[in-house]
Amino acid sequence: MALRHDMRRGVLFMLAACALFTAMGVVVKDLSARIPFPELMFFRSAFAMPVVLAIVAHRTAVKNWPSVLRTRRLGGHVTRACTGVMAMSCGFYSLSVLPLAEQTALTNTTPLFTTLLSIPLLGEKVGIHRISAVLLGFLGILVIAVGQGAFQGGLSATAQWGLLVAVMHGVFSAGTTMLVRSLSGTEASTTIVLWQSLLMTGFTALALPFIWVTPGWGDLALLILVGLIGGAAQVLLTEAWASAQVSALSPFTYSSLLWAILFGWVAFGDVPSLWTILGAALIVAASLYIMHRELVRGGGRTR
Repeated sequence: MALRHDMRRGVLFMLAACALFTAMGVVVKDLSARIPFPELMFFRSAFAMPVVLAIVAHRTAVKNWPSVLRTRRLGGHVTRACTGVMAMSCGFYSLSVLPLAEQTALTNTTPLFTTLLSIPLLGEKVGIHRISAVLLGFLGILVIAVGQGAFQGGLSATAQWGLLVAVMHGVFSAGTTMLVRSLSGTEASTTIVLWQSLLMTGFTALALPFIWVTPGWGDLALLILVGLIGGAAQVLLTEAWASAQVSALSPFTYSSLLWAILFGWVAFGDVPSLWTILGAALIVAASLYIMHRELVRGGGRTR
């Protein structure tokens, strides 16, 4: 898909995508009281498939469909799907035990871990600026944890696990990001997306015989809605990235924090503490500064 260079279109699609992903989180959080999170993951993957197939059909001629799945890097796709499943597991589990705003802030740590993983995996030399930004981001994580009472004995073991798992989401998402970067060097984006959807649906289906809870009609409708919302959000996100430069749109991804505060208050009556707001601000500031240093590096200057 050609880059349209339409900033207004890109921003609108990005804001809409973030809103839909957060709305999906609200439905997941509500369902998690009745449906095991692996089952939620299956429906999220399976019912996003029609949207993914629609994207592939839009971008690929019918006679070329067999070539979309052709790959010489099946192992890379499997590994990418594994990290994707782990990231989704961490996201869905932490949604079930943490307030929406706190969970959203902690799962927005992917840029921090991408920077750290680039050292051993890509052999990058990370300068003092980006290391300082990573430390600032981890300070934000600690601030949120302190606000939740993680170090004062005021937090249940389940919630403590939730904090840790939410942060681990950033680790697995960072791994996924790096794998996609690697795969995109030889694979078409449609090939990556289609293999991801097929494999993640298959992997999440493996757990169903062990955890299956038959949903009522109302919950079944919500489960299908989770997949459709997630798929629609992915389409909007794809269109946003195709409309403007990544560096211009990246700051708008943090609108998910604002949506999380609003939806959390409306749906669950959650009001984030000042600790959460401060911690989220530190994480956002650190991530934006890392993005700034990436742009500086791209310009050939020192980090």
